[in-house]
Amino acid sequence: MAHFPVNHPARPIYRAIGGLTGLYLTAFGVLGAVTTLGDELFAQDDTKVLGQGANLGFSLVALVVGAAILAGTALGRNRDVAINKGTAYGLMALSLFELAFLQTDVNIFNFSIATVIVIMVLGLVLLTAALYGKVGTDEEHKAWQEARLVL
Repeated sequence: MAHFPVNHPARPIYRAIGGLTGLYLTAFGVLGAVTTLGDELFAQDDTKVLGQGANLGFSLVALVVGAAILAGTALGRNRDVAINKGTAYGLMALSLFELAFLQTDVNIFNFSIATVIVIMVLGLVLLTAALYGKVGTDEEHKAWQEARLVL
């Protein structure tokens, strides 16, 4: 699609930002798993990890998602773009779902408002990294530049 940048000059920076996001989620998952190791999987209490509400279930999800993002960043060649884009949409949907049910029993991941904000921001950062991190051929890059000039 000619609307998304191909071979953007800042592509390595966006790839590094995606990797840092994965690193944060992995660190959060590890710290959360260590903190909540003896608790129920979906406990709803006042446990905080890095200032955010968490439980063992969300810690494991964050660990898996962070590891997937790091693997995509290490593999590169548009695999990171696909993983970051899918993960970004998933994180934004999760944060909106948890925001809607924050004060109810459906809050299975024990989110707080801080967690909702952090997960939404991480999703937006990953989406930005995905949109500017695409690698393509010289022909695709030229088509993208021509599409920009037409607009």
